[in-house]
Amino acid sequence: MRLVRRRFLTLAGAGLVGVATSQSARSESYPSRSVRVIVAFAAGGPTDVVARILAQQMSDHFGVQFYVENIGGGGSNIGMGEAAKAAADGYTILFVSPAFAINATLYDKIPYDADKSFEAITVAVDSPTGLTVNPSLPAATVKELVELIKANPHTYSYASPGVGTPPHLVGELFRLSLGLDLVHVPFTGGGPAVVSTLAGHTPILFGAVPPAVAHIKAGKLRGLAMASPRRLKALPDIPTMAEAGYPGIDGDTWFAALAPAGTPKDIINLLNKEMVRILQLPRTQERLAELGYDIIAETPENSDRYIKEEIAKWAKVVRGANLKAQAS
Repeated sequence: MRLVRRRFLTLAGAGLVGVATSQSARSESYPSRSVRVIVAFAAGGPTDVVARILAQQMSDHFGVQFYVENIGGGGSNIGMGEAAKAAADGYTILFVSPAFAINATLYDKIPYDADKSFEAITVAVDSPTGLTVNPSLPAATVKELVELIKANPHTYSYASPGVGTPPHLVGELFRLSLGLDLVHVPFTGGGPAVVSTLAGHTPILFGAVPPAVAHIKAGKLRGLAMASPRRLKALPDIPTMAEAGYPGIDGDTWFAALAPAGTPKDIINLLNKEMVRILQLPRTQERLAELGYDIIAETPENSDRYIKEEIAKWAKVVRGANLKAQAS
C-alpha cells in the first residue's frame, strides 16, 4: 500500500509540474493576438473613459491591440450578455460599473449570471455621482434648485446614464426624499446623458462626474453638489450634498474589469498585474484625477469579494424602493 501511495504521489507530482509548466507557457505566450475590450455603454461615458485609458497602455505594453468595442443598450445588459458568451481564453475583457451588480435584482431576466458568469480582474477606480445643471437654469445651489422645482411642478426632468444605475438611484433618492415633481429620463450611458443636459433637453443631470468635468470647468455645465462624503479633487469648489444641506443623498460609482468565468487564473493575474501597474503610474493617476476618478486597483480576490457585496447591497436598495425594469 505504501509503495502504491508513493507511486501515486510521484505521478501526481509529475502532473502538477505539467500543469504549472503549461500555465507558465500559456501566460508567457499571452496575448498573441488582439484583445476585445467590451464596454456595455455608449462611447464617451465614464466606463468607456477608464477602459480606453487602460486599453491604450495595455496595447503599448503587450505589443498587441486591446481594442474597445461599445455595446450599449438594455441598461448595459446587451454588452454584458455578449461578454458572458465569449470564450474564456483571455481575449475578451468586460468593463463594468455598478449596473452589473444592480441589474441582477432590477431585471427579472438578464443574459448573464452576476455570481457565476465572470471573474474579477480588478476594481480599477471609482467616482462620485454629481448633481449638475444646464447654466440656463436659474439655480446656483441645490437649495435654489429644490425651490425652483417645487415652484414649477410638471416642468423639470433629470438625465441619468440608465435605469438602475447608481446616478439614477441617487436621483430617485433626491426626488423621493424631498417630494419633488421630477421626471427621470434614462440614457444609454454617461456620455449621451451629458450631451442632453448640455443641450438643455434634460436640464438636470445625475451622473458619474468624469464625462462632465471638462464642461463644468468650461462653464458649459454648472456643478451644484457631489453626492459623496468627500469633495472631488478635480472640482474642489463644488460642495458635497451634506455640505449643501442635504445629508444622506450619496452614491459613488466604481468601474471594474472582468473576464468570462473559466479564464485561466494565470491570465487573470497577468492582466491584474499590468492594470494595477498602469493605474499606479504617476501620469495615469494625474490624468484620472483630473477627470474625476479615484484609484482603487484591487486584487482579483478582493475585487470579486467587493462586487459580491455590491450585488447584495444594491439588491436591498432596489427591493426597498420597489424598482423594476423591463427585461432586455
